[in-house]
Amino acid sequence: MTTDIDTASAPAPGTPGTARRGGGGALRRYLTALRTPRGAIGAVLLGLLVLLSVLAPVLFPGGYDAQSGNSLAGASARHWMGTDELGRDVLVRTVYGLRTDLSLLLTAVPASAVIGTLMGLAGVISRWLGSGVQRLLDVILGFPGMVLGMCVVLVIGTGWRALFTAILIIGLPLFGRQARAGLQVEQEREYVLAARVLGVRRRTVLVRHVLPNIVDPIIVNAAVYMVVAIFIEAGLSIVGLGIQPPIPSLGAMLNTGARYIEVHPAYVMGPGLVLLLLTLSFTLLSNALNKAVLRR
Repeated sequence: MTTDIDTASAPAPGTPGTARRGGGGALRRYLTALRTPRGAIGAVLLGLLVLLSVLAPVLFPGGYDAQSGNSLAGASARHWMGTDELGRDVLVRTVYGLRTDLSLLLTAVPASAVIGTLMGLAGVISRWLGSGVQRLLDVILGFPGMVLGMCVVLVIGTGWRALFTAILIIGLPLFGRQARAGLQVEQEREYVLAARVLGVRRRTVLVRHVLPNIVDPIIVNAAVYMVVAIFIEAGLSIVGLGIQPPIPSLGAMLNTGARYIEVHPAYVMGPGLVLLLLTLSFTLLSNALNKAVLRR
């Protein structure tokens, strides 16, 4: 399983534009993306998955660790996906596993985007600082995603916090390099040069002119990295370095279910299908956002 970050689908920084893009214009572009077939399907699919994970305690008040005396049972009216090796409902644990995965994705990826973008814009403060930060990002980028994730987990220890840190660190080069490239392009724009001539402060130029023009590719890259983060969690959990029992995650369930696939295929099919749907939703959203940004 590879977790290398592919930025080919992301828009190039500094897409032609001569003035600051207003927040309303950006919002309209994103709403337009959601009205396309891919965007609508991705948004609805992701919304349903998020809603299901949020309502998990209401739908399954018994929790994810409730056991019964019937282990590795097949599908029935009581257990739609059967039970696991400890008699726990596979469907319930799959929904709670989705809840765990979404809690990681919706916190670690935005944190990585914000920190990575700030690191990429460090050159505004000092050219030497910007160059130093980029060398650090190059070092991070030199490690394959899974290898770096394993190193982080081995240092911090297994669990949610380790996965959060691994996803955050692995994504920093994606956002940092994108932000720096956008900064370098925007700094050569006529309106930025004019603002400097007029004595406008660097921070004002950054906030009013540079950031609004590089936010679109950052948003698209965040959607792309959501897919990568899914595979980071699944990959580390499959090799036993992710979420630890009894807390469920989709990757951890695939790891355990693989041992019983011959006698209980639903044990793997349930979490595998949810993982596929989650990946599909973010892929469709990233494609729709990318097309909307390129047409601005």
